[in-house]
Amino acid sequence: MKKKFLAGVAIASAMTLFLTGCGSGSDDKASGSGGGGDVIKVGFAQTGSESGWRSANTDSMKKAFSKENGFDLVFNAADNDPAAQIAAVRSFINQGVDAIVVAPIVEDGWDDVFKEAADAKIPVILEDRTVSSDPSLYATWIGDNFEAEGEAAGKWAADNVGTAPTKMVVLEGTTGSSAANDRATGFDKAIAGSKITKIDSQTGDFTRDGGKKVMEGFLQKYGKDGIDLVFAHNDDMALGAIEAIKAAGATPGKDIKIVSIDGVHDGMQALADGEINYIVECNPLLGDDAAALVKKVIGKETVEKANFAKDGAFDQEQAKAALPTRAY
Repeated sequence: MKKKFLAGVAIASAMTLFLTGCGSGSDDKASGSGGGGDVIKVGFAQTGSESGWRSANTDSMKKAFSKENGFDLVFNAADNDPAAQIAAVRSFINQGVDAIVVAPIVEDGWDDVFKEAADAKIPVILEDRTVSSDPSLYATWIGDNFEAEGEAAGKWAADNVGTAPTKMVVLEGTTGSSAANDRATGFDKAIAGSKITKIDSQTGDFTRDGGKKVMEGFLQKYGKDGIDLVFAHNDDMALGAIEAIKAAGATPGKDIKIVSIDGVHDGMQALADGEINYIVECNPLLGDDAAALVKKVIGKETVEKANFAKDGAFDQEQAKAALPTRAY
């Protein structure tokens, strides 16, 4: 999906943005750049509150889209229900917001509501995750490179575990989400040619409880000696897996190694404690960049179609060093 998204971006980035920023002609609408005392009314459709990463992302967005920064934020968290999220976007359109920001739960199913936003001359800005819709239906996107994250996690696994026969299980993110799709693609690409064998893969919906339940099922099916490696699409699922591994009488990080993606505080602490072996960062602090993009789009400035946040990666010693000043 990432290749499809980036290919669409390459085509659409050459186009002139045609979306205007006003949902109606009322006096409290933005004049074009968010300056002059005008307030920009923004509807933000969040996925939910499924993880520590998501909480940090929501806090960052709310802080950036504050009244002090010239915004009137209408916030909705859809509890990982795609239909509810689409309904929230329609509600934003009906309210005549100036711009809509969406962190799409899944990639598909957005065409109709994005066309409705375009008809209402309300620009759509994607945050965090991507969609399969034609890039002409949204103005820009800000987020992390999920496929590169998966590839970095897979490279660590191939180099540090995959030199010997390794039986791996995967805790997938929400089915149909760009984060899950792209991280799987990147990881599988990186472990190709190694001695890692994927014996099972199931969604834990990016939640700690989901990760624990899926890992419990894997351990019941294969036994603690039948699994060498866990690849978790996010830290919360990895933390759930740690609970299940301990309950099964094995030692996470030693008997069963774990590689994860996110870099939230609890995950980094588990890494520092040796219960996770490697974490690839996914930066949740996207609020300031998203707010800046909204102002540019409202002001009819040209923006890049895809805007990537910077991510790092951590082993145990790097996690110990980073934790004291970790912002999330």
